[in-house]
Amino acid sequence: MTSAPYTKISESTRSKIINITGAKNVITDKAGMEDFTHDEYSLDKFKSYPELVTKPGSAAQVSELLKLANSEKFPVYPRGGGTGLCGGCVPTSGGLVVMFENMNRVLEVDTQNIMAVAEPGVSLAQFYKEVEKHGLHFPPHPGDENATIGGVISTNAGGSGAVKYGVVRNYVKGLEVVLPTGEIIHTGGKIMKNSTGYSLLNLFIGAEGTLGIVTKAIINLLSPAQYSMTLVVPFAELSGAISTVPEIIRAKINPMTVEFIEKDIIPLAEKHLDRKWPQSLGKADLMITVDGDSEDELLKVCARISDICIQNGALEIFVADTKEKQKNILFIRSNLYEVIKKYMLEDLDIVVPRANIAELVAKVRELEKKYGMWMPTYGHAADGNVHVHILKAVTRNGEWVELPEKDWKTNYEKATEDLYSHALKMGGQLSGEHGIGILKKKFIGSFLDAKQLELMKRVKAVFDPNNILNPGKII
Repeated sequence: MTSAPYTKISESTRSKIINITGAKNVITDKAGMEDFTHDEYSLDKFKSYPELVTKPGSAAQVSELLKLANSEKFPVYPRGGGTGLCGGCVPTSGGLVVMFENMNRVLEVDTQNIMAVAEPGVSLAQFYKEVEKHGLHFPPHPGDENATIGGVISTNAGGSGAVKYGVVRNYVKGLEVVLPTGEIIHTGGKIMKNSTGYSLLNLFIGAEGTLGIVTKAIINLLSPAQYSMTLVVPFAELSGAISTVPEIIRAKINPMTVEFIEKDIIPLAEKHLDRKWPQSLGKADLMITVDGDSEDELLKVCARISDICIQNGALEIFVADTKEKQKNILFIRSNLYEVIKKYMLEDLDIVVPRANIAELVAKVRELEKKYGMWMPTYGHAADGNVHVHILKAVTRNGEWVELPEKDWKTNYEKATEDLYSHALKMGGQLSGEHGIGILKKKFIGSFLDAKQLELMKRVKAVFDPNNILNPGKII
């Protein structure tokens, strides 16, 4: 989406911003703004500096900032924890980054309605800790607990537990949102059902801060299960692991997580994290977690899952039946990204029909040979979300060997295009949980038809006619 050229932030405007949020909450020097030129995904071609960074302390201050930006036509980029992988919070045209570290309060944990009210700058780690004090639980867990409430709402984040418990959208019941014009609206509330007109609430979830800035969220909570058990199940080939998943679902088993992990990354993870994976058999594992309120029932469920896996060619069944064993397995799985991120060029977040995972990964192996690159792959087997990591290094004898730039600079883009093309043929989509941001914007037209894109652009224009809010993202 295009708009008229933006206005640079003048000295006069800078003074107005300082008057709104206070001098101590404004960053003006280039060195201080370095961290805001990227998110967790830091490829240099997307690096871009804002003109200013500010840290408001209230919705009223956010409103004044957006009124000013809309009037003077400079862009505004909302930013949470900066843990995204698509450049979704990175400036594209100078302007103002709005950071929410001063709006970091859990305002209420309502144990009668079993909901919490939180500001956008609350980190997931802080939110989990606060609600757990009241014996409650927020199921979505995207992986990085430095992510913020505002950030996970803006990307509709998921995580490994989505197959049973859903994604962030399933828990957001109300939002306070500042529109690009500076107007403040409230959608939803502490209610479980709502058929009152169009769902503006759901329009803001997953919109990556392009339609409005979330300044408060009402979030539904659950009572946590008392027990959980994790199984690690090795297979000779990934295809055997993937074909087992629908058998488990058809057996009316409701696992909390069903992850697939290709074994080639495990030795590196063990070395990098100084932890030991339960076994080294086969080429791929399923990591299956079940939870519930009866330990005896969970043991029966684990036995049923084990039988199904063995019938489908599993080499062995390893049961993590203590919290320590589970923590070790989950720690390794959660930190696989940390093992490879130094050499990562792109993290594809493709979602396909879950029966097609093995076919997609076979395509990854084919492209590795074609382009001479390593693309470690793992993901959420029960919901078809496949994370393909295209790296600029390979491993030899357990050590990293970085590829010459000429060997990866164009090849990784070709590999990305090939994988997206293949996913599209299988009925897949561009992103399962990371969002679009800058990184995937050029591909969205392949996955959505012209009419859908036109409607999205018209929605954006209704909310943000001057295109000041997080421009350059999604469409």
